[in-house]
Amino acid sequence: MSHQRVAIITGASRGIGAATARIFASKNYAVVLVARSRDLLTELADEISSQGGEALVLAGDIADLSFCEDIITKTVERFGRVDALVNNAAWREVISMRHITPESWDRTLRICLTAPAFLSRWAAEDMQLRKQGVIINVSSVVSRQTTGRVAAYVVCKGALDSLTYELASLYGPVGIRVVGIRPGAVDTDISKDLSEDAAAAKAMQDFSLDIIGLQRWAQPEEIAKVISFLASDDASYINGTNVLVDGGWQHQQLPLSLRKSMSPEDFP
Repeated sequence: MSHQRVAIITGASRGIGAATARIFASKNYAVVLVARSRDLLTELADEISSQGGEALVLAGDIADLSFCEDIITKTVERFGRVDALVNNAAWREVISMRHITPESWDRTLRICLTAPAFLSRWAAEDMQLRKQGVIINVSSVVSRQTTGRVAAYVVCKGALDSLTYELASLYGPVGIRVVGIRPGAVDTDISKDLSEDAAAAKAMQDFSLDIIGLQRWAQPEEIAKVISFLASDDASYINGTNVLVDGGWQHQQLPLSLRKSMSPEDFP
């Protein structure tokens, strides 16, 4: 069995997932790249290989639990172990509870909640053989604050936070840590799809920039660095919690423009 650590990253074809794969590879992990687009995964795997890393491409739809189980099986067959699982993949339709179809609801839950749950279960079966491992669930600030427009996605992220607590309770005694991360606004495709109307989309982004403490969206690499830290030995006592990485958004009550108008001397 290889002593090289192995990380499985779902939703690895772009955005936070691709950035996470790159940073894990730079830290000498073998990375297992999971997403639907084989072409994008292969391109990323070639990039990692060109820099001396090792990557396995597993293209498929994690809404299919048989594919999810196959991810763990093929990872162990190839590398002999699983050390980290990053449940990052997501799917959503921007639609409220007034209009969502059962099919859309079901697909969102299967990708954003059911797949992470069972991937964690099957990965943990290997991790517990060595009494160590890390499962990281990528949640979102919408688990605590929402707009009324992405019903199933919001439900999934709230449940994913709870899943993190549940799995940490179950697997902590055998040495497996389970941690969630709740990013805020990140410069990715999924963060920009809240409206097909360009003016409304810009208004939404302008509002978020006005209320985020750091006055900007995160780059995927910034979220990936936190994921990498949480998976590292430096985070060995972080377990059963959800780490907020939102630039100061969630706890902000007033947008900067309003604070400036009320107290210009304090907010020049």
